[in-house]
Amino acid sequence: QVQLVESGGGLVQAGGSLRLSCVVSGRISSIIVMGWYRQAPGKQRELAATITKVGATNYAESVKGRFTISRDNAENTVYLQMNSLKPEDTATYYCKITTALGGIYWGKGTLVTVSS
Repeated sequence: QVQLVESGGGLVQAGGSLRLSCVVSGRISSIIVMGWYRQAPGKQRELAATITKVGATNYAESVKGRFTISRDNAENTVYLQMNSLKPEDTATYYCKITTALGGIYWGKGTLVTVSS
């Protein structure tokens, strides 16, 4: 059984920083893409950032220059460093992976709240 467990969310003031982590466990084939998505109240889930196995990254325009995604392939862990946080970054952040065999898995999410 594949499990994705996110951590690192919380309450922070605008301008502050948080670092999210997502640890993947279980019997899985090679993880090709790891990513972070977010869903604000009343809105659809949207991409925040993704990273491939070889380190190629992709960011939503709204987070470019403020968020940095990284991964530890040996530990099956992906991180999201979030700096200069804004109230509009408030959302539940979800970890997602895509495996070499086409499997797609999601975590249960971690809440980030940015106060103004």
